[in-house]
Amino acid sequence: MVQLDNPELRKWMILSVSCVAVFMTTLDASIVNIALPSITQFYNAPLSSVEWVVMVYLLLISSMLLTYGRAGDMYGHRPIFVIGFGIFTVASIFNSIAPTIGYLIAARALQAIGGGMVLAVVQAIIAATFGPQERGKAIGISLTFVSLGLATGPSLGGLLVSYFGWQSIFVINIPVGFIGCILAYQILPGSKTSGQKFDVAGAAALFVALTTFLLAMSHGQAWGWTSNIILGLLAVTVIFFTVFILTELKSAAPMIQISMFNDRFFAASNMAALINYLAQYTLTFLLPFYLISQMNLPISTAGCIISAFPVAMMISSPKAGAMSDKLGFRVLTVAGMAFVGTGMLIVGLVALNPRIPFIVLGMVFVGLGSGIFQSPNNNSIMSAVPKSHMGVASGMIATMRNVGQVMGVAVSGAVFANQMVTYQNLSHPAMYAMRDTFFVAACIAYFGAIISLVRGKKSHLKDDIM
Repeated sequence: MVQLDNPELRKWMILSVSCVAVFMTTLDASIVNIALPSITQFYNAPLSSVEWVVMVYLLLISSMLLTYGRAGDMYGHRPIFVIGFGIFTVASIFNSIAPTIGYLIAARALQAIGGGMVLAVVQAIIAATFGPQERGKAIGISLTFVSLGLATGPSLGGLLVSYFGWQSIFVINIPVGFIGCILAYQILPGSKTSGQKFDVAGAAALFVALTTFLLAMSHGQAWGWTSNIILGLLAVTVIFFTVFILTELKSAAPMIQISMFNDRFFAASNMAALINYLAQYTLTFLLPFYLISQMNLPISTAGCIISAFPVAMMISSPKAGAMSDKLGFRVLTVAGMAFVGTGMLIVGLVALNPRIPFIVLGMVFVGLGSGIFQSPNNNSIMSAVPKSHMGVASGMIATMRNVGQVMGVAVSGAVFANQMVTYQNLSHPAMYAMRDTFFVAACIAYFGAIISLVRGKKSHLKDDIM
């Protein structure tokens, strides 16, 4: 029996369960891609249908994070976490036995709902469990598992699909998920409900705004940025985001207090998080194509080079988080983003005359910098808000991550396509276009360093929010 009366043991068990949940939900965002060819063959389905196995997970998990975070503040973080973990696990069963591609897509939608509930409140749970002296370290450890989930997805998925079939990528979630649910129910602290009425109108408007925006970002390159459908999606985004803001300003119990963004520290910290992921994915989306198509490297070698990024991040995240508890946030976040930009600059400088050691060095810089930035930045966001708003802040962090990733892919594709036209008369236009894209990623990262520098040293939200 777990000694739940031991506070020291209890808080580290809470962190352990949180890390397992984070690992599983992020793993499922990256593990499925490698199985898509097998899924296509199994169902004899068109690619236009199979791509929704990935897309529906991305859209739903991203669009609902803030809603779940607010629900956690109102009804308690434990029920949202446990119910979400349970839904995620049950959905994994449905995924593994899906008789049709439509059934699989529906099960993935259910899985995204559960995964979103977990990701939305996990940072709030950690922040509420650990005091200011240990919070950064704990957040850094949790980010290590985010990196681990994203990094191991393709390799683990490849092994499972090769030896046990594509269904196995979902089966592995089931035993871990059920054990995790039981442990979470036992050890996570309960909390009182706020008694406030949930802001349904605001949540619905934000869901539509985020969904249409992410759809536009995901398909802009393929459908054409000036096509009627993309322009229509962006118009709907603007309309519903405006409706969301007006609704929140008038609501007695808003989902998000818009006044929170009047605080420069809080607003800049979230903006810096978005920029960090945007820069990351502007680089990492194109890098596999560069290594395999332009350098003619084997897939295994390319995978090892790219893995330098998450491995370096896993090393730096916990250390940077612990350092932020002592040194503060600004120095580390500025240094982290500067490291990220420098790593991207290194990759860009050798792009036309590639040298593997320099590319690995660049990826190590990006990984170390991301870890140095993200742990203190997340800590700064969670430390800025009172406990009554930690769920919203946690959901905001996860939303910035997902939206930044999607925007990074969109920026990468748009810059590359534009520069391909510019260099079309050269012998290797793709290499020049990729080089320019890497430079753009570096500029984005350096801009993030500036945002981190001017954010200020302290938030006043705890004084302003009652």
